[in-house]
Amino acid sequence: MLDFRNFEPRKAKPILKTDEPICPEGKLSCGDGECLDKELFCNGKSDCKDESDENACSVDEDPNRAPECDPTQCALPDCFCSADGTRIPGGIEPQQVPQMITITFNGAVNVDNIDLYEDIFNGQRQNPNGCSIKGTFFVSHKYTNYSAVQDLHRRGHEISVFSLTHKDDPNYWTGGSYDDWLAEMAGSRLIVERFANITDGSIIGMRAPYLRVGGNKQFEMMADQFFVYDASITASLGRVPIWPYTLYFRMPHKCNGNAHNCPSRSHPVWEMVMNELDRRDDPTFDESLPGCHMVDSCSNVASGDQFARLLRHNFNRHYNSNRAPLGLHFHASWLKSKKEYRDELIKFIEEMLGRNDVFFVTNLQVIQWMQNPTELNSLRDFQEWKEKCDVKGQPYCSLPNACPLTTRELPGETLRLFTCMECPNNYPWILDPTGDGFSV
Repeated sequence: MLDFRNFEPRKAKPILKTDEPICPEGKLSCGDGECLDKELFCNGKSDCKDESDENACSVDEDPNRAPECDPTQCALPDCFCSADGTRIPGGIEPQQVPQMITITFNGAVNVDNIDLYEDIFNGQRQNPNGCSIKGTFFVSHKYTNYSAVQDLHRRGHEISVFSLTHKDDPNYWTGGSYDDWLAEMAGSRLIVERFANITDGSIIGMRAPYLRVGGNKQFEMMADQFFVYDASITASLGRVPIWPYTLYFRMPHKCNGNAHNCPSRSHPVWEMVMNELDRRDDPTFDESLPGCHMVDSCSNVASGDQFARLLRHNFNRHYNSNRAPLGLHFHASWLKSKKEYRDELIKFIEEMLGRNDVFFVTNLQVIQWMQNPTELNSLRDFQEWKEKCDVKGQPYCSLPNACPLTTRELPGETLRLFTCMECPNNYPWILDPTGDGFSV
């Protein structure tokens, strides 16, 4: 007996490619031949009777998709694209491009990992321009110590958001509505700004949980809320890595993994693309393996030696080609799971800083360099990288408030909120991000 329960009914597709147009100009044909305005296709709600207008909406199919890169229409500082994504901004020769390395962490900042961050970013390790090395932290809300976030920000690290609830249902993110993304990301930013006392408008980046990109809805919300960049889209391992790009024009690479919900339309947002790492132990000999986007997803790395080889091999891949920024993306728990991982990372950082052309910078600093591409010999005076060069002084408070709080959104849970600010009435959550209480 055939079991038909698992067969999905075939979805009706619109009729987009025909020798002779079926519909008048500006209109397209539904699967049943009905003609509707072109802009109704792939707008997130079904307008055709057979619902076919929402069934061919990938980056390659959406009839309202962003155009191919047109360098004559895309100029820095606001727009950057290239046909295959590998072109260096400003047409600078690779030998004159600083090799930027971004170290990013996803998740809550708290007593479990603060010592690790202190260890890596101890204030003594300096880039060739004399500024201490910096990282980017994608902060999720639950269990975060906001006084620690406040101090990371004071010391010049970049704080970005990683969502408010970090729900563990990947489909919630892939299929999230505009309002879901708004509540999760703008809500998260509101909480960080309030309880880590970040008042300079510097929280401009976000990363989607599980790297589950939310398609056009996510990016429409980002543009409306003045988020400058997303850092969730991965690019498959290729011979030459890809530079970050703006989404005014089409993505220069395939929509890789992430349940394939990349934005298809034009958005005024930067994509800090995650180039996959090559995890082969001996790249000259081993057969090719699929790349990994987070360092901890390189499942074959099981020892410090393997991690050290991974770092140096991927550094060389970037450095000896187009010097696209090398992203090293971590969950702190992985680096803490074996002391040798932490030791090897620090050894790698110190070795790189012995050169005069490698800089450990934040995602925002990468964008600042791309907007104003500057050759190595002029980087000492590159103002945008000097802003929080070397920070002196003390944390804002030495004993944060440890606020024990509840919210009716999480019945039965008492959660501690550590902050240098005063305690709110409730634990901040998705319907009540300020913790002031529900407006009735």
